[in-house]
Amino acid sequence: SVPRCYLNKQLATMRVLKGDPAELSCTVSRDNVTGTWFKDGLKLTSMEGVVFEKRGLVHKLIINKAEDIHAGKYRFEGGDVKTEASIFVEDPPQVDKVLLKNLTNVPTVAKAGEAVKLQIPFGGRWPIRAAWLKDRMELGDDTRIRVDKTDTSTTLSISSCDRRDCGDYKVRLKNDSGVLEINLKLLVIDKPQPPAGPIKIVESSANNITIQWKPPKDDGGKPVQRYLVERQQAGRNDWETLGETPRSCTSFTMSSVEEEMSYYFRVRAVNAEGASDALESGEVKAAGKASPGAPDPPEIISASRDTITISWKAPRKTGASQITGYVVQKRKKGTVTWLPVTKAPVKDKKLKVTGLKKGVQYEFRVAAVNAAGTGQPSEPSVPTSAQDPTKSPGQVQDLKVSSSDSTSVTLTWNRPEVQNGNDVKGYEVEMKTCNSLSWSRCFTLPAHSTSCRVQGLQPGEKLLLRVRALSDTGPGEATELEASAAAAPLVSPRLLIDDTVKSFLVIKAGDPIRVKIPFEGSPEPAVTWLKDGLPLPSRAAVSTEDGSTQLLLRAAEFSDSGTYSVELGDGLGKRETFSFQVQITDIPQPPGAIRLEENVPNTVTVTWDPSASEQWEKNLYYTVLKRESQKGLWHVLGDLIYNNKFTFTRVVPGRDYYFRVVAKNDLGASDPSETVQPWRIWKKKAEFRVKAQKYRGVNQNQPPRFLVPLKSHVVVTGSECHMSCAVGGHPAPKITWYKDSRDLSRDPNYFCTNDFGVCSLVVLGVTKQDEGEYMVEARNDVGRAFSKAFLAIKGN
Repeated sequence: SVPRCYLNKQLATMRVLKGDPAELSCTVSRDNVTGTWFKDGLKLTSMEGVVFEKRGLVHKLIINKAEDIHAGKYRFEGGDVKTEASIFVEDPPQVDKVLLKNLTNVPTVAKAGEAVKLQIPFGGRWPIRAAWLKDRMELGDDTRIRVDKTDTSTTLSISSCDRRDCGDYKVRLKNDSGVLEINLKLLVIDKPQPPAGPIKIVESSANNITIQWKPPKDDGGKPVQRYLVERQQAGRNDWETLGETPRSCTSFTMSSVEEEMSYYFRVRAVNAEGASDALESGEVKAAGKASPGAPDPPEIISASRDTITISWKAPRKTGASQITGYVVQKRKKGTVTWLPVTKAPVKDKKLKVTGLKKGVQYEFRVAAVNAAGTGQPSEPSVPTSAQDPTKSPGQVQDLKVSSSDSTSVTLTWNRPEVQNGNDVKGYEVEMKTCNSLSWSRCFTLPAHSTSCRVQGLQPGEKLLLRVRALSDTGPGEATELEASAAAAPLVSPRLLIDDTVKSFLVIKAGDPIRVKIPFEGSPEPAVTWLKDGLPLPSRAAVSTEDGSTQLLLRAAEFSDSGTYSVELGDGLGKRETFSFQVQITDIPQPPGAIRLEENVPNTVTVTWDPSASEQWEKNLYYTVLKRESQKGLWHVLGDLIYNNKFTFTRVVPGRDYYFRVVAKNDLGASDPSETVQPWRIWKKKAEFRVKAQKYRGVNQNQPPRFLVPLKSHVVVTGSECHMSCAVGGHPAPKITWYKDSRDLSRDPNYFCTNDFGVCSLVVLGVTKQDEGEYMVEARNDVGRAFSKAFLAIKGN
């Protein structure tokens, strides 16, 4: 009988990417077996892109380039042998590699208000689902944003972009064969936000006023170049420009003040896109020459259920005469009205305030008094409750290590079992190494947190940890625990590049170049620094410790410009490199001599010799300023001028002009180049005649208007609310208050006053029913005016 044929190796199911080669093979026990191939039950004699091959005992079906037609179930039969398997052709979403690189490496930049359209063509097996995400949230259509999709592309359209559209976007393409995610970055450029407030009064004396502000929280995507400062005298409507400060200076001193005169100030931030909205100050009053300054905030010495004892120090500025006493005021936390504590000034610098309500938080402030009157009040004290002192809380329970790794330990605990009648306000976590004698504070946590993670440890490091509960009376007894970090695992060398490490640095000549780059790797990798592919100059110092490497050149020179790179190596062939550019620059040299010409009647063309810095500074530009008297303020005529010429067209004949040109770059402004002699266009004297006007009298009637509108308030239940506004008009307007359109004139729960146009509404004991919209109406024979505000109530 003929020996039976059997399989030594059968077919195996496989998955293959579209366009890749594929191969099915099986091995039989006899060489004389010819064999037949089937696909989806049909016999295969020939097929496009498919080759049949037999080598001895091995039978193969070879696909040179897999396409969708090649997917299916294949079977091989030969003699007594039969085996089958399937081929699945995968075709995941794909995007052109060049386009993908451009999208991920280069951010899309747009100006605020412009339309943005991001289109991504793709390929792959249909259907493909496309989704756009920002901050892990999928984007949908709204009034500004629209997401469109066709069979071959997806598009994100923003009709009018603004700064909130900045950020990292992700496009997720998905089908049955796989998922492709593309990361994009959108940068929207706009004028900056207003400077961060409030405007602080650093000094207010009879001679000058110094104000201070903070840089804007959002610079609009371009650096702030300068700040514009203006003032308004109380009682006037016009604003006067005081001057400007460079971006590095956030304070301004005004020396031309009148004693005891009140002013308002406003500040705008300016970048290359324009000026921000203004940050305005409250009323600032120039001090009298003899009035004392403000003391430091009072300190709380002790408290009981109805008394609080405070103390304070004399002010640093006592005025021109000796201090005779102090005015002490109090208010409940959350209210705006300060009430006197005593009828007469207090001579001592310590006072026991009695008659307080138990459990209510109070704030106190103090003002010094001398022969000239009462000085500026201090800042409020720390809010303090009138209540008897209580015992400290007990120990925390079940302190343990819940998890740890090579650099951190996570602790958990339970609240104290017995709290001695004192509520836990939080927890304090401290640590020390086994060799240390002193404890260092790690965290101060709120009462609801009963766990924390201590980070920054060395692998295998042992330490002592302790936790204590905190209350109003202080910390409780500590609970201690010994812990240790886990041993360090093997980690491939990797540079930890984040937003703090810039790929392009602009450094002022003479300033230090300091670049610190964190990295990870275990064991610690070897670090190599290069400049333009060569070893660093001898002036450069490199230090590597605690998972970071630092490059330092103490005084930058122009020859230090170039490409710097840092390389990590583990000694086994694995390397990682990061490169960045350094451009050395400096504050520009001043422009050359200024020349003035009247090429067109009633205009002046200002030309100047270029700054010597133009030969090495690519981003240099000029600012032209003018003033109309020898001691007047300078005003900007033109900014961001990239040539050496500017024409001023609003010249008034017969008026003297002085001009100034300043060179600027990203680091600041040069010394100015100025004209010495005044520029004047002589005007021809014209004859004129004066025709006497018939006196018609003055109509003094004015409709009502709100000089200071109402402001919304948020107060605590049971406290006092004080609303006020200022009204002008002639004849004096009649004032009517409304709540939710209801007249409050005869309601005994509300107290209304009108003192020479300053109108007030006082709610003595606020309840939830007092919440709502309040409106004040001003009416006279000429017209009416309204002002509205909302009162919100917050529970204790």
